[in-house]
Amino acid sequence: MAIPISYNIRNLIVRKTTTLMTGAGIAMTVAVLLAVLGLVSGLQSAFDTSGDPLHVLVMRKGGNAELTSLLTQGQFQIVKNFPGIATGKDGQPMASLEIVTVINLPNVENPDGSNVTLRGLSSRGVAMRKLTMLAGQPFREGQREVMVGKGIAKRYPNAQLGKQLRFGRGLWTVVGVMDGGGSSIDSEIFADGAQVAADYNRPDTYSSALLQATDEVSAAALPKALESDRRLNITVLSEKEYYSSQTAASSAPIKFLGFFVCIVMAVGSCFAAMNTMYAAVARRAKEVGTLRILGFTRGSILVSFFLESLLLSLLGGLIACALVLPLNSVTTGMGNFVTFSETSFNIHIGPEVMVIGLLFSLILGAVGGLLPARQAARKEILTALREV
Repeated sequence: MAIPISYNIRNLIVRKTTTLMTGAGIAMTVAVLLAVLGLVSGLQSAFDTSGDPLHVLVMRKGGNAELTSLLTQGQFQIVKNFPGIATGKDGQPMASLEIVTVINLPNVENPDGSNVTLRGLSSRGVAMRKLTMLAGQPFREGQREVMVGKGIAKRYPNAQLGKQLRFGRGLWTVVGVMDGGGSSIDSEIFADGAQVAADYNRPDTYSSALLQATDEVSAAALPKALESDRRLNITVLSEKEYYSSQTAASSAPIKFLGFFVCIVMAVGSCFAAMNTMYAAVARRAKEVGTLRILGFTRGSILVSFFLESLLLSLLGGLIACALVLPLNSVTTGMGNFVTFSETSFNIHIGPEVMVIGLLFSLILGAVGGLLPARQAARKEILTALREV
């Protein structure tokens, strides 16, 4: 015969101070895990939504980042005329020669400034990307004007519509705020490529070229065709593949540090749950003896105390979810180890993250509650009744 679950709930309520203290300890551990998962999920979402399956990125041979890549005007003229590249309404290839660098912008969190990606490109390069204007208008070619991603606009006071940014050889006016739908575009500043190249003394040497294939078959074939041309000496990746590599490089350190801290805290939480349950077994020795006299088996007592530990840990998991849920959709930034600039993204505490947190809390409760439950089940009736 099983012991009613109401018995366990009543005991947790009676020992409310101990229950809340232990639950809070477990909650802190689970909250750390949820925060780490929320950061990683948000960062991964930003990169997963970046890139187009029809886009391929051309960089120098062996290049793995646009920032450290060099591509000349001559190489671009050869690349953009390859078969399989789509053409626009004007009959010209859908190809964009771009220059990528970083500039320093101060914000509230870091008055000394953080690195932000500046992308110089043409109006065709803007048209090739999936973005919408939240405010203002696109930059005009030949003018010292910039468009900023919405993540930049949120985090940097100087990057507001109508204000001016100082980089290169002078001041640039913010004329538009763009929405990249949660992609890396939200963390970048767009400006006229020729103007940026002139400001940084790179009239012939750019960073990369973005190409749009006619279809997915051409997009898959273009990298091999371009890399096999000995005149070019280039590396070609699909845009999706390029951003996928950034996800792995940026999220790995966060995962390692977060999980390390979480494991250390989890050991402490397991001991806290174990101590709580051992104390409960000691205080309720007579109850255990009474339950045995009433006909409850050792197995039912073990299950009952084990279940009580799970309920205690589940309470901690629910508290943790309540603590971190306000972080959902909060915009934050993190250094990108590939571009050496900050990537803005929204923390994502979704249902899947909370389910993982609750499961983790139950694991803590199971580890911490098994031995005390076993001890309660092994008590002899007469010994249990004599204990004070």
